[in-house]
Amino acid sequence: MELTVHNEREHSTTTFLFSGKTVQDLLLQQKINAETVLVVRNNEVLPETEEVHDKDHITFLSVISGG
Repeated sequence: MELTVHNEREHSTTTFLFSGKTVQDLLLQQKINAETVLVVRNNEVLPETEEVHDKDHITFLSVISGG
């Protein structure tokens, strides 16, 4: 399937072929720690178990913590 991913931290957007099924698979393929980003599709935060679909537009938003 083909996905388009916007990475907020890197200010980049890429379209690529993806052979996985879930958000967790996507994070593993992109070598992104799940604790450092929120994964968003259509203004909805996705859990790691959510399936992604062909032609999805996904955004990785950086998680900011502090005190």
